[in-house]
Amino acid sequence: MGNGGKFVEREQAGELRAQSWTLQEIADELGVAKGSVSVLVRDVDFVPKSRNRGHSSHQPHPLHVKKLAEIERCKAEADELFARLTSRERDLFALGLYAGEGEKSDKRVSMANTNPVYLRVFVTWLREEFVVDEARLRVRLYLHDGLDVDESNEFWSVALAIPVGQFQKPYRAEANETRRRAKHVRGCATVAYSCALTHRRVMARIEAVTSLFVLPG
Repeated sequence: MGNGGKFVEREQAGELRAQSWTLQEIADELGVAKGSVSVLVRDVDFVPKSRNRGHSSHQPHPLHVKKLAEIERCKAEADELFARLTSRERDLFALGLYAGEGEKSDKRVSMANTNPVYLRVFVTWLREEFVVDEARLRVRLYLHDGLDVDESNEFWSVALAIPVGQFQKPYRAEANETRRRAKHVRGCATVAYSCALTHRRVMARIEAVTSLFVLPG
């Protein structure tokens, strides 16, 4: 596309942005990447659409408007930056997850989290990077009393592609008014694979990466 085409595209994007169109809506309309739209309209003031149609006269605070626009722009930039992942980038992300959340004992590879996406990344990486005996994968849920165990088991089974028959007896947390009241509806899942060799290979890779960051002195 020549400079003339780029100018027209920028004008169109700016007009739509001024009408409170989101970056994704503009990208769909113009047939371009959302990250490209972010660049085209970065100088255009953005006022988000009012959620309450009955009070259209209410204007959001300028700082709130700026915050929303900045969040949207950051998301667009990130989407464009990570539109595709190489296997090496995927491996580094998984290693970072495990370094922060994984079990460090020498007997098994194990990670607990309430976020199914993180655990799905972990399990997928484990399956693709190492030789895994599927029958030895285990899941255990930490679930507050009163929440549906069967529903949670089914949810995590689908998310992790691990049969419910390989789930261990869940830990049911009893109600305690002295603790925080926030409850994760699906519970916290722990995925474990008992294999000392796999654990040693994972920890060796983490050490190899972290050793590149030499501390001063």
